[in-house]
Amino acid sequence: MLSHAQRTTILELHTQGVSKREIARVLGISRPTVRKVLQSKAAEVPEVLRAEKAEPYRQRILELISSCKGNLVRVHEELAADGAELSYPALTAFCRRHGIGQESAVAVGRYEFEPGEEMQHDTSPHEVELAGKKRKVQTASAVLCYSRMLFFQCYPTFQRFDCKVFLSEAVQYFCGSPARVMIDNTHVVVLRGSGRDMIPVPEMAAFGDRFGFRFVAHAIGNVNRSARVERPFWFIERNFLAGRKFADWGDLNRQARQWCDRVNSTYKKHIRAVPRELFAVERPQLKPLPAWIPEVYRLHQRTVDVEGYVALHTNRYSVPLEWIGRRVEVRETRDQIAIQLDARKLVTHGRIAEAEYQRVLLPQHRPPRGQGLSRTQLHPEEKAILESAPEIAEYVATLKQRSRKVPGVALRQLLRLVREYPREPLVAAVREAAHYGLYDLDRLERMILRRVARDYFLLDGGEPHDD
Repeated sequence: MLSHAQRTTILELHTQGVSKREIARVLGISRPTVRKVLQSKAAEVPEVLRAEKAEPYRQRILELISSCKGNLVRVHEELAADGAELSYPALTAFCRRHGIGQESAVAVGRYEFEPGEEMQHDTSPHEVELAGKKRKVQTASAVLCYSRMLFFQCYPTFQRFDCKVFLSEAVQYFCGSPARVMIDNTHVVVLRGSGRDMIPVPEMAAFGDRFGFRFVAHAIGNVNRSARVERPFWFIERNFLAGRKFADWGDLNRQARQWCDRVNSTYKKHIRAVPRELFAVERPQLKPLPAWIPEVYRLHQRTVDVEGYVALHTNRYSVPLEWIGRRVEVRETRDQIAIQLDARKLVTHGRIAEAEYQRVLLPQHRPPRGQGLSRTQLHPEEKAILESAPEIAEYVATLKQRSRKVPGVALRQLLRLVREYPREPLVAAVREAAHYGLYDLDRLERMILRRVARDYFLLDGGEPHDD
């Protein structure tokens, strides 16, 4: 069918005296077609009044659209089963023309942001070559909405600890924080609700207060609201990660920061500006950073195992052998693992970023072969017990062999009993326990307490007696 422009051209050429043969040759159409246009003397495209094959089945199609959940393939199969002579293209064209089972297109809007108003944050999985192996990583990205300044880092997992580490680095990279941070309803930040009703986890809300921003979330499915941060993920995958190899996590994130510096100084066609130049306008509007930014950390409570290691995320970190069986506090930061026994005893290791079942051993934690403690050398707690109560030496020797607890732990508990309770009831209880073969120190303590209550507490001012 000829278009309106073709029909208009035919009429104009005819009024100029051009023959039908020449008009047909110039426009590449047949002479009967030219003759029909000249006979109609109208440039408007005639309306085709042709019955649609699917029109008789309109009501049935409407019923099937609902029962088949909008699947036109199933609708066509049911119509064919009912005996309808209708092709699948004819059905889809009919539904498309009449808007059956389809939502009308809605034009998207455009978001405008003032300098320092918002930063958008999100994560996306990518595949990288790390230490010679292909592996999945979580790419965390942050973009200032006005200047389009980009910052991203990669992590093996992305938990609440990693989120705080990343956002701390992001606001320091931008030399300030915005009024709000837009997120994608992630459980890392969200306590409950979504969109405008989102309530952040108190821990994350307090973290935002430290830098002066608040977390907000867009409605579920409203991807246009977070387009500022969604768009760079494709760019990161196709540009930064393409063809690059990394030695370790530190090398990966160092190169990521350098790439951000270069990209932020490059002209962008879609904004017709350089992000660094726009950032010069936005930076004064960002909230200044605190005078001191504490390092993000996680605390763990661990007991040193019998080999002198502390386990954390499947990795094991060495400590002095004297700490075996002791309770320690482990402080995990982005780069370090600090293991503290008390205020004066601290061991620091480099942090392994992911669970690799590795052992990290410091040379000073294991004496050279032949220079370690001899088997005959007394444990410090055992030595203190024998100095205070030499009468129970035989019980102590047997306790180290038969106790269900680690020897160091059992000796510390027995030393506490020696120091806290009177000498006579303690020795008597130990002798009775040795007679019956009892090496459960909790039961031994109850036996001591019964003797203390009987021999040292008087009732009604009378003589000591048993109840």
